[in-house]
Amino acid sequence: MDYYNLLTTCAFIHLLVSIPYAYSNYVENKAGQFFSSGHTNNWAVLVCTSRFWFNYRHVANTLSVYRSVKRLGIPDSHIVLMLADDMACNYRNPKPATVFSHKNMELNVYGDDVEVDYRGYEVTVENFLRVLTGRLPPSTPRSKRLLSDDRSNILIYLTGHGGNGFLKFQDSEEISNMELADAFEQMWQKRRYNELLFIIDTCQGASMYERFYSPNLMALASSQVGEDSLSHQPDLAIGVHLMDKYTFYLLEFLEEVHPASQANMNDLFKVCPQSQCVSTPGHRTDLFQRNPGSVLITDFFGSVRKVEITKDTINLTSSLKPLIQRSGSGDMQIESLTYVDQLPVAEIIHQNAIQGLSYSIMTEGTPVNF
Repeated sequence: MDYYNLLTTCAFIHLLVSIPYAYSNYVENKAGQFFSSGHTNNWAVLVCTSRFWFNYRHVANTLSVYRSVKRLGIPDSHIVLMLADDMACNYRNPKPATVFSHKNMELNVYGDDVEVDYRGYEVTVENFLRVLTGRLPPSTPRSKRLLSDDRSNILIYLTGHGGNGFLKFQDSEEISNMELADAFEQMWQKRRYNELLFIIDTCQGASMYERFYSPNLMALASSQVGEDSLSHQPDLAIGVHLMDKYTFYLLEFLEEVHPASQANMNDLFKVCPQSQCVSTPGHRTDLFQRNPGSVLITDFFGSVRKVEITKDTINLTSSLKPLIQRSGSGDMQIESLTYVDQLPVAEIIHQNAIQGLSYSIMTEGTPVNF
């Protein structure tokens, strides 16, 4: 009996010793994964290149990605949004100041706080290339600049009408795959990015990344050479399609991603298979140095927070200093300051959309079965 007690005691002591060691390894592995990409900040350049009402879906595509990256933590100060047309204020829009990605009209991707940096005829090939390479006039405001550095991870998303080796801008000019490849090389030479993720939703989209030759670059496209990228969600009320298939399923995937998500790029490669997209999405990873399976989605769609490490003890329980004011009678009034909870913007937008839908149905006077 003593032998068994001794054996049990030794096993228990071993367990107590091994648990902290295992937890330490777990924390170390997590920290190593966090710092493995070597980037300290995130940027996004989101571009819709199409004008006119019948290209409503291209604006919705871009705003869907814009909404996702903002939800995952990239602020407007680190997003360059280029929209060639303003569908929200178009006179054909039956619901002004809204752009929907689904015909159930629940998700308004335009939202309440959209900051468009380049709009209308400002969206040109020249301006796009100048944004990427930093060759902008000194008078250009900060909101229209890509102020990235060699520690920046950049997401570049393009959508519009394209063909084999080109993407049209506003039906008046086009950018070639070689011009785009050279722009990325300039960015690399000028140390304007650490890693770059390029996504394009257009016909024959894979032809746009065939000429890339810069390091640390990963690319995805909605269709192969010779294939069309198809539209999705036709809405008979406004007479146009609301989104393209690839971006629709991309948005569906991103809605399940949260800032602490462990989803990686291999999961993103599986978005919209041919059975759903009809076209064949493609990707290119040979220029990328890391294994895509170790690259988190949030490395590009999320935001990295700057962390300052200190050995000093900081008291987090102390209250804020009270605000002292003097009243008209000369008496001092002390007003305590407290933090307020962050507004649930996504929930508010979603709730307003549903309320608006219910109101419009009631005012129509037509019975509707849900």
